Amino acid sequence: MSLGGWLQEQLFERRIVLVTGQLDDGAAAKAAAALLALDASAARPIDLHLASPDGALGAAFALIDTAEMLTSALRVLCRGQVGGPAIGLVTAADHCTASPHARFHLSQPTARFAGTPEEIAAQSRQQQELLWKLYGRLAQRTRRPAEEIAEDMRRGRYLDAQEALVYGLIDEITAAR
Repeated sequence: MSLGGWLQEQLFERRIVLVTGQLDDGAAAKAAAALLALDASAARPIDLHLASPDGALGAAFALIDTAEMLTSALRVLCRGQVGGPAIGLVTAADHCTASPHARFHLSQPTARFAGTPEEIAAQSRQQQELLWKLYGRLAQRTRRPAEEIAEDMRRGRYLDAQEALVYGLIDEITAAR
């Protein structure tokens, strides 16, 4: 067994799922499969370690939808940088913590559309609808108006762990050893 395979097995046994790097459809599918497998194996909490600076809005919602179907509690630990639509994963957590040096980037996802003008317009409308669903979820989590969330994301606001706690994105900051 390779070192990578052994590490994955060790994390899986400890009910830990990693989401790192760009959150695209492939990363979301792998994480969703791991969450579903762990949920089916036992009713103990699952820890999702999140360090994703950006990603695709559709991929984020695929993972959010999966997380909301779990019967096991989902605990999210944010570390490194979390941003773009990946930040929406905090809204699916039963409990969300951040490492002391975590950074949060409230930013809008980039999107590329292709096709006829009518297809591009339809894709753009769909993206805007999903974006407002994300704003709504973050507004509910933070108890802030969706318009404030939208403005912060349009401006690309950065928050450190303490600011994210005050903002309402996370429940606590993990203690240093």
